[in-house]
This record gives sequence, structure tokens and C-alpha cells, in this order.
Amino acid sequence: MTPPPARRRRTDPDRTPARSLLRRGAVRRSQMITTYGVGSLIAVDHESFVVSGLDGADTHWSEDESPRIHERRLARLLDVQYFRLPPASDETSKDGVRVRRFPVMHFCPECDELRRHRDFNPPPGRSVCGTCEVDLVPSRFVIACEGGHLDEFPYWHWVHRAAGTGSPTAGQCGGTLSLRTSGRSSSLRSVVVSCSCGVPEVSMEGSFRRNALKDLGLRCRGTRPWLGTSVPAEPCGHAPRTLQRGSSAVWQPVLKSALSIPPWSDGRADPLAEYWEELRKLNGRHEVEMCLKFLFKGESPVPVDEVMALLEAEREEDPEGEETPTFDHRYRALRHKEYERLRAGNDERARSRDEQFVCETPLGDPAELHPLGITGPMLVKKLREVRALKAFTRLGDADASTEGREAALSTSELAWLPAMEVRGEGVFLRLDEDRLQEWERSTRVAARAERLRTAHERLMRQRATDPASVPPSPAGPRMVLLHTLAHVLVNEWSLDAGYPAGALRERLYADDTMAGILLYTATSDSAGSLGGLVAQGEPERLALTIRAAVRRAEWCSADPLCVESDASGIGGTNLAACHACVMLPETSCEHNNMLLDRALLVGTPEDPRIGYFADVLS
Repeated sequence: MTPPPARRRRTDPDRTPARSLLRRGAVRRSQMITTYGVGSLIAVDHESFVVSGLDGADTHWSEDESPRIHERRLARLLDVQYFRLPPASDETSKDGVRVRRFPVMHFCPECDELRRHRDFNPPPGRSVCGTCEVDLVPSRFVIACEGGHLDEFPYWHWVHRAAGTGSPTAGQCGGTLSLRTSGRSSSLRSVVVSCSCGVPEVSMEGSFRRNALKDLGLRCRGTRPWLGTSVPAEPCGHAPRTLQRGSSAVWQPVLKSALSIPPWSDGRADPLAEYWEELRKLNGRHEVEMCLKFLFKGESPVPVDEVMALLEAEREEDPEGEETPTFDHRYRALRHKEYERLRAGNDERARSRDEQFVCETPLGDPAELHPLGITGPMLVKKLREVRALKAFTRLGDADASTEGREAALSTSELAWLPAMEVRGEGVFLRLDEDRLQEWERSTRVAARAERLRTAHERLMRQRATDPASVPPSPAGPRMVLLHTLAHVLVNEWSLDAGYPAGALRERLYADDTMAGILLYTATSDSAGSLGGLVAQGEPERLALTIRAAVRRAEWCSADPLCVESDASGIGGTNLAACHACVMLPETSCEHNNMLLDRALLVGTPEDPRIGYFADVLS
């Protein structure tokens, strides 16, 4: 009998730089922010990896392949100096994004052995069984906790639990694990794990229960494989949960974005990006002038007068009312400034060719929109949006309630964050404030919005590390109305104007002093800036679109169940809203398809007057 080949050892084969990941075109640059960012799992061919963090000698992004981009308002909000684009996924890329093999547990479909990848002794650069020479299959199951940690599924504990050895010392029996599929069904009951030590084999059925691992006495170990094996584990008191390796719950990005608006939108201030904090501390024009001469060894790339104007504009955005403003407060201040600029406009004829924000009044008569309760339409002919990856979460949507559970992108504070920029066009419109206030005063309208607010705050408290620190829900009558109106307009334009719904994006401006929507192209490809969306913003055409969208929203193929629903969506955070009527691709929605209710647009059969557009349907 021929003995099996000797097992070959390598130095830490589980740490895989995989420099060619993006060079092979597996991931687009924009996906490194929204889908396959730091800490996410990515399948390449038959292998699985976790995208590495931003710092460390073997994980840094090459300056040549990830150029800097600047957006001062967003950088200030996120406390960084600048942003960097992810490395490009083309043939010119020499380095790319680094990844590490995860999960490490693999099984061989030929011999059914389940063990760490390196224990199969695969040849260098390949993921095959050293004995059977067939491709190894990464574990389908991983575990994660609400603190953002990620770990291997504890197969040893799971298979030995029936023998009463489910303690942390389980797996010291010296046996070899095996995994096979019985083939009787596609359920977890058919996935069977066994050990050569003789304990009874067990199926994976029940492993996805919320308390399945907690019942085994297992707690989260606080591991962060995306940061490397040398990074110590974090203390963590959460109970881990089993997930499919490809589940969307494994990784959810925390994205923050800002529009480039004057005076920052012409790029002239970019050379000073690293020095703004120092310049803000100076007193008077003379000190600023001396500082610029020292920094640039002579003549500054930006005239002193312009620097003073920029500093004054930045101070105007400082949020008022709090000595130490919270992140949410500062983010609202950023939105307020955008809202003011969208209302005021920015005529292209008065600006330079480098201007990245052009917003003009339409040529048609805005009076066409007054019967609909719509006012102030603006054509945003040029815009630039920067979206930055601030952090990520696991086991939940990355909304405002997750700040205490956000997982870091690096082990230390960096001067930059990964980001992408979108250049496109859009349409901005506002609701008539007098009509809106009259509608909001309705007790029935307020009651429906209150149900959503209560459900949303309950969901945020459940997900928060400190329930007492949860901010108030933004759900109010005008916010829900604006959000639902944005969705029905995107759906209407996807049918009437030829835009795919995933190519459009909403940006809501809703609080006591704002009531507006910006709908704009969310991609930078051929659907980005051809003028087609701006053409939809002319008052006559926009009025027809709104009427058609509202009439379409009056009926859903899931009615009467949809319109009569007392609660729908995640945690009951929607009312009359489903995928057959108003929901959008999640990349197009700011709130993960939550806080929607088309009844506030069109009313209900029992009470049609609660709809803001009830007169349109009469």
C-alpha cells in the first residue's frame, strides 16, 4: 500500500496577502466601500477571504493605486484629514487590496476531513487537499457577535456537546473531525459532523438558534481576523451567533456622505486639506499669512483672502446649542448647509469650469406644482458626492443606533478613511410649508407617525450597547412623507424615464426647519450625468410624474394586506409599505427601507384624508 504523501508545512499559510484579488477584476473599486469593505468576507473562485484592515506593514494601501480625494466638510465630520479611493481593479494594479484567509476551517469533499487549512498541507499558492488533490471547501458557517467580532464556528464544541464535553476544553480528545452531507434534504439536518474519537455524530440542525452557542457555555472571544493574528482580542460580553458565510448580516457598512457645495466645491482648497485644524486655531489674517508662508516655503497655493473666507464659511457650519456637539448634531448641521445651498442655487455662468456644484432654477413655471403642495424645484446639473466608509457592523442594519457597536477599520487612528466619489445630476424639490404644517396637525396623521417612531426607537434600544444613549428617532409625519414620496418618485422614473431604480438615490432633508428631497444619480457610469434626470425636473414634467407616482401608489398588488397592515418591515418600522409598492434597492435608500408608509401619501380606504396628496386622487 502506497503511503500518503508527506505533509508539507509553510510559515503561517492562513495569512494570505492575495495581492492579485482586485487585479483579477474580482471586485470593483466602488464595491470596496459598499459591499466588500474592510472586515467583510469575499469569495474568490472556490476560496474565501476577509478583507484586511487599513494599517499594518502588510495591509497598507499603496499611495500610487489609491489616490487621495478631498471633501473638507465630511473630513471634518469624521475627524480625518482626507480620503482615499480603493485601489483600482484593472490590469495596471500591482498591489491591490490585501486579504487574509477566513474562515480557516476547511473540509475536503473527497475524504470528508474537517480541519484547519494548513493541516491539509496544500501546495504553495493552491487550496487543495495534500492527500486527495481536490479543491478544499471553506466552512459554510462562521460566528459573529453584535460587537462586530468574527470567529470560526466551534465544530469541536458542537460535536462533543452530546458527550457532555461542551466546555472550553472540548476538542482535546485527539480525534479528527469529519463533515459530510447525507443528501436526504437540503436542510441543516443533512449536514453531519463527526469525530474519530467515537462520540455520536451530530447534525448542524439548531446551530442557528439565537442561544445555540450560549447554551454550550461559549462567549465571544473578541477576535478580529481582518486586523491580523498579532492583534490581541477585545474583551466582549456578547453571545455569538451562527451565520452563513455569505449572509448579508456578516457585514453591513456604516457610510457617511456629503455633497461638495461652495465654497469647497471648486477644489481650490484641496492643497490645504492637512492644515485646516492648525489654521482654525490662529487669530487674525496676519497669523494665517505667516503660517501659510512657513508651510509652503514661500507663496501659498491659495491666496490669503480666500483662506480667510473659507475659514469663516467653516465656522458658520459649527453646530449651535451644544458646547460639545454630538456626531448626530454635527451631521445635521452638515445637512442644513446643503439644504440652504440647494434652495439658493449656484448658477453655472457665474462659476469656473472646475465648479462641481451647479444648481439652477428651472425654465418652466413652478406654479404648475402648487396644486400638489410642491414648491421650489431646482435642477442640480452637476454634483459631486463623497461617500466614506466610517466603520461596519454585524448582525444588524448600520443605522444611527449602531454607533456603540461599530467595528474599527484599523488598530490605530488614521488620518484618512476609504471613500468613493460620485459625479452626477439630480432634482431637488420641497414641500409647501403652510400646507405641510396644516397636514401635520391632523391627529390621525400624527398617530400613524407615532407608531413608526415608537417601533423604531424600540428597535434602536434593542441594538444599542447603552439603551439610555439612543438618540430620538427621526420618524415624524414630514420625514415619513418625504421618504415615501422619494421612493415612489424613484420607482416612477425607473418606469417612465428609463433609469434603473438602483441607479438613483435619495437624500432627505427633514426636520422642523427642512422639508426637501434630492433625487440624484447614484452611479458614475453612463447613467450618471447625461442630462436625462435634470430634464425630469422641469415643473410641467415633474407635475405629471408626481401625479402618476401618487396614483400608482394608491394601489398595491399585495392589497388589502399591505394597506391595512398594522406593522411591517424590520421590527415593525413600516406600515403600508412592501416590495410590491414602495421599497427600493437598499443602495438607493438612506434608511434601509425603514420608516415608510404610503398611507401618508394617498390615505387609507377608511380614512383617505390622511394622505398629503388626497386632493390629487379626488
